[in-house]
Amino acid sequence: MASIRRTQSPAYHDRSYLNGSNPFLIQSQSSKVLSGSNYSSTSRLRRFLAGIFSQSPRYSKKGNQQPWKRSFYRIFFCFVIGFLLGLTPFGSFDDIKRQDFSFEIKSPLVHAQQSVNVVIRENVVMETVNQNKPEVEDGSDFIPRKQLIIVTPTYNRALQAYFLNRLGQTLRLVPPPILWIVVEMNSASMETSEILRKTGVMYRHLVCTKNSTNVKDRGVHQRNTALQHIEHHKLDGIVYFADDDNIYSLELFESLREISRFGTWPVAMLAQSKAKAILEGPVCNGSQVIGWHTNEKSKRLRRFHVDMSGFAFNSTILWDPKRWRRPTSEPIRQLDTVKEGFQETTFIEQLVEDESRMEGILQGCSRVMNWHLHLEARNLGYPRGWLLQKNLDIVLPV
Repeated sequence: MASIRRTQSPAYHDRSYLNGSNPFLIQSQSSKVLSGSNYSSTSRLRRFLAGIFSQSPRYSKKGNQQPWKRSFYRIFFCFVIGFLLGLTPFGSFDDIKRQDFSFEIKSPLVHAQQSVNVVIRENVVMETVNQNKPEVEDGSDFIPRKQLIIVTPTYNRALQAYFLNRLGQTLRLVPPPILWIVVEMNSASMETSEILRKTGVMYRHLVCTKNSTNVKDRGVHQRNTALQHIEHHKLDGIVYFADDDNIYSLELFESLREISRFGTWPVAMLAQSKAKAILEGPVCNGSQVIGWHTNEKSKRLRRFHVDMSGFAFNSTILWDPKRWRRPTSEPIRQLDTVKEGFQETTFIEQLVEDESRMEGILQGCSRVMNWHLHLEARNLGYPRGWLLQKNLDIVLPV
């Protein structure tokens, strides 16, 4: 009868691991069968990892690796693993492209309908909300405002500061974009510049260098200076001649943005020497101009009965004649060679051919939204720069 003799492997007799040695370094007899490069590389990797992560005093004191090296290897090993994981793609780039990363401003959707369906199932109330939103193109509801180009001629007089401050505070309430072009004669005064800065309105302070002593011609030359500036810089917007001694409503400036080419409306003429107001401007059927208001016999020979503050026009007419099919490319300017009161009609004749090219605004020209005041203060004295340098010399007792 054959006997079976069990032999113990050398690993069984080697009990050095019981004294704190690393169990990964123990080799059994069966492991000696492995040979070649695979075994050597695997064994070296195992010994390297065991040396890094082992807390055995054999490697901390007697081994070749010092504690600081082991810590360095641990950090380096974790860094390499993390770096390789970061380079590993976990998804396709097409999936990322299909996601919505749009930064466009979408207009709010109106008339959104919501339908609520309540479903009761196994004593559980399930509420689903379906929103049927109309499909609109992005930005279809956004309409930018037209720029208003307000032209104001001014000159040194007693009520100049009062007029400019009043008009400036009115323009301050008008929604932007708005550009206020103020034109002075000969030089730009410090008082006017200070008033313009304090209004908070975007402005341009121009100077008319043409010599003129007549008040009528002075206003014509100042407006021509502003027209030349608009034409030279190709400013795009609605041009409106707003004298500083007139009164304007905010609704008027909002209506100016509705003008496509040339718009007009009636103006109330108020004078100190007259007991009633004179209405001057168009008679409209809707937005179509069909006639004119006029009460002065001296002005009935005019082609268009419009006040200087009773019309506005598109600035591109000045510097883009091809767009509006103008018969000539001559500069459009006001004329100082005509009689007083005819500057308006001779200027309008350069912009439009007839009433069919005009647009009546302010609810079919049925509302008066600005008033032309003839206030004169020729003999009124005022302090220079509107500053009181000293107190009154005489104080009367009360």
